[in-house]
Amino acid sequence: MHVSHLSLADFRSYARVDVPLDPGVTAFVGPNGQGKTNLVEAIGYLATLGSHRVASDAPLVRAGAGAAVVRAAVEHGERRQTVEMEINPGRANRARINRSSQVRPRDVLGIVRTVLFAPEDLALVKGDPGERRRFLDELVTARSPRMAGVRSDYDRVLRQRNTLLKSAAMARRHGGRGMDLSTLDVWDEHLAQTGAELLAHRLDLVAGVEPLAGKAYGQLAPGGGPVALEYRSAVVPDGEVPSREELAALLTAELAAGRKQEIERGVTLVGPHRDDLLLKLGELPAKGYASHGECWSYALALRLASYELLRAEGARGGGDPVLVLDDVFAELDASRRDRLAELVAPGEQVLVTAAVGDDVPGVLAGARYAVSGGRVERQ
Repeated sequence: MHVSHLSLADFRSYARVDVPLDPGVTAFVGPNGQGKTNLVEAIGYLATLGSHRVASDAPLVRAGAGAAVVRAAVEHGERRQTVEMEINPGRANRARINRSSQVRPRDVLGIVRTVLFAPEDLALVKGDPGERRRFLDELVTARSPRMAGVRSDYDRVLRQRNTLLKSAAMARRHGGRGMDLSTLDVWDEHLAQTGAELLAHRLDLVAGVEPLAGKAYGQLAPGGGPVALEYRSAVVPDGEVPSREELAALLTAELAAGRKQEIERGVTLVGPHRDDLLLKLGELPAKGYASHGECWSYALALRLASYELLRAEGARGGGDPVLVLDDVFAELDASRRDRLAELVAPGEQVLVTAAVGDDVPGVLAGARYAVSGGRVERQ
C-alpha cells in the first residue's frame, strides 16, 4: 500500500498544496518551521483520526480558516481509493471515500495505515501511562478498525459513569441526601463489556509485539536488552490471559468492590483507562533506569515492532503500512541512524522529514522535495 497523492487545503500552514508521491523513499527537506512535518502529520491524521503533535483538531486548521481538508489517493495493488477528511473544530468532522459522503469519519480507518517515528516517541518510554495506552490503542485500531467504535463506546460510558459519580460525591460533601445510584449498575455492565473487549485486544497485541520489539532492539543496539513488555492492570492476574467473558466478570467484580471509594472520589478507578504497559530492559523498568540512548532504542524498537506486525498482517491483503520518519535522524547518533535506515529502507513507502539533507542516510536514496515558505518543490 502507498499514498500516491496528497492534497491539503487550509491545513496547518498550507492554504493549498498538492504533492504527488511514489512508492519507495521520499524525503521532505527544509529548515525547521517550514511545514515538513505538516505533510506527514496530514497522512497520519487519515490513518488515526488524530495528530501525533496535538490533542485537539483546532491547531490543524490554518489561522483564519473555518475548516481544513486532507485528501489522499491510496493504492493497494491494482485498487485505488480516494479518502478525504474535512476537519471542523467545534463541529462534526466529515469524511468521504471515493465520491461517497455517506460515511462516518471512523469508516476511513484502515484505508491508510501508517507507522510513525517522531521525536515525541521518547515519551513512550519516559512519559506517563497515557502515552503507552495511546500507543496500544492506536495499534489495536490499525489492526482492527472496528475497535475505533469500541474505544468510542468505552469513552462515552466512562464519561457518563464519571458524571454520575461526581454528582454523588458533591451531594455527599454538601450534606445532601444520597442520590439514587440505581443506574450505576447499568453503567457498570456497559463499562465491563466494552472494557473487556478493549482489554482482550490489548493483551493479544502485547503478546504479538513483545518478541518483535526484542528482535528490533537487538538490531538497533547489539548486545543490549533483553526487552520485556508487561501489561499492568488491576483486573488481569499476572501471567494469565483471561477470555473476554472472564475479563468482563473481573471488571464487574472490581467495580463493585471499589464502589464506595469511587463515590467518595467521584471518579472511575478501575478499567483500561487506568492501566499501563511496563517496559523492562533486563530486570529493571526502562523508565528511570535506562540511559537516554537506551530509551531511544527502546522507543524505536516499539515502532519497528509495530511495523513488522502490521506488515505481516498486511501480507494477507492490506499491504505494508506507510513508514513515516519525522525528524528522527537528527536525534540519533551515527550508529543508530545507520541501523535504523537499513531496517526501514525496504519498506513499500517511506516518508522522511529532515532539516538538512545530509541527515538522511544514503541508503534512503529516493525522491526529494524542498519545503520552504509554504512551497513544496520536487528536486
